[in-house]
Amino acid sequence: MAYPKEKFLLKFSVALLLILSLFFVACGNDDDVDFEEEVVEEVDDTDFIAADWTTETHSNDADPNFDEVFEDNAVKRLDIVITPTRWQSMLDDMTSLYGTFGTRSGGSFSDDNPIFVPAEVFYEGTEWYRVGVRFKGNSSLQSTWQSGNLKLSFKLDFDEFEDDYPQIKNQRFYGFKKLSLKNNYDDKSMLREKVAADVFKNAGLASSHTAFYTVYVDHGDGPTYFGLYTLVEEVDDTLIDTQFDDNDGNLYQPDGDGASFAAGTFSESVFVKDTNEDDADWSDIQSLFTILHDDTRTSDPAAWRANLEAVFDTDVFLKYLATNTVIQNWDTYGRMTHNYFLYNNPDNNLLTWIPWDNNEALQDGKMQGSLELDFSDLSAAEWPLIGYLYADETYKAKYDAYMKEVVDGAFNATTMQTIYTNYAALIESYATTEISGHTFLNSSSEFQTAVNQLKSHATQRASAVSAYLR
Repeated sequence: MAYPKEKFLLKFSVALLLILSLFFVACGNDDDVDFEEEVVEEVDDTDFIAADWTTETHSNDADPNFDEVFEDNAVKRLDIVITPTRWQSMLDDMTSLYGTFGTRSGGSFSDDNPIFVPAEVFYEGTEWYRVGVRFKGNSSLQSTWQSGNLKLSFKLDFDEFEDDYPQIKNQRFYGFKKLSLKNNYDDKSMLREKVAADVFKNAGLASSHTAFYTVYVDHGDGPTYFGLYTLVEEVDDTLIDTQFDDNDGNLYQPDGDGASFAAGTFSESVFVKDTNEDDADWSDIQSLFTILHDDTRTSDPAAWRANLEAVFDTDVFLKYLATNTVIQNWDTYGRMTHNYFLYNNPDNNLLTWIPWDNNEALQDGKMQGSLELDFSDLSAAEWPLIGYLYADETYKAKYDAYMKEVVDGAFNATTMQTIYTNYAALIESYATTEISGHTFLNSSSEFQTAVNQLKSHATQRASAVSAYLR
């Protein structure tokens, strides 16, 4: 067990003594006493000492420790301990959002996030206290729940409940306030989320750090292995703090029709702010809409490019676009109106593209599938950030150059074979020992089959890019 047995037994003993004392008091009292009501009144979980707290591990005075939390060549363990009552409240809330567990009732995913509850998190024998824990995801959360699979993604917020528990004010996990535990939904290799993020990072783009973790959840019956997860750095927590020189800009997480940037679709509700939420100003996004659809795009392309580059980091977007299209990722801009961030970088006042949520990458994909390298299967009017830029000769030349740069570097086919081999060897024993009801694997052999498919995919994409650039 990763969290200290002695600490657990101590807490259990204290609680048991308290209950027994209340029982004897109740038995010796002539008045009628509601025992359960008395216990609820007397047991107060706000009365605790954060004994494991150190500046390095728990304080917001510590810089984010990426080497500790996001170690590439390791599989680490997190234990989440939730009281039975709070766990049941999480399940009841999921039932209200998505219906009975294990029952496919159809419909779209809920607009409401699942509830947070306080829980204890243990890592390497150290405890983090009253951490906010909730289930996370959209369609993947709905699908996993309705299929009867409890390997659900989690979001951790280490000071979510600081108003209720002053002892955890500004609590951090080695400098991180928020973290996502992705369940590697529909990915039998369990590598896509991590490898795609690595490729974006190696291409020189702002991208979340990731790492492999086994997750155990104790909701009353001891720790249960929930499976191998990918820990993902949150964009609105440390990414903009550490990968940009200034974190005061507007950060948007678009979701909805207007996130396509099609003409006339702008809506403030679509461009959700993760920073500066109280500032009712979307002029930076509105300017991008206006310039993108200006008539100078066809009448004076040079002027259009100059105006566009005054509000939008076209170089970053074209590099992202080349990388994303080479590796293939259908569940993002160009097919879906979500899974990206825009950050108005104060250094240059340009909206900058940040990729997000990569578990569906590195494959041809579902629905209509991933986009063709030349975007021949894309409606430019529906997805103008791609269609209009690719139609411009100057931007197309940059896109083509970035594409070659990606296949020669960050997604080099030979290099990828080694990466897949090494990561697969690292995680195989954890992936193939997931338990029934907490896994997407039907058999252990499916893991290696999926890894082999990723290796073949890398080779195929190199050939496709070579043919495109010829």
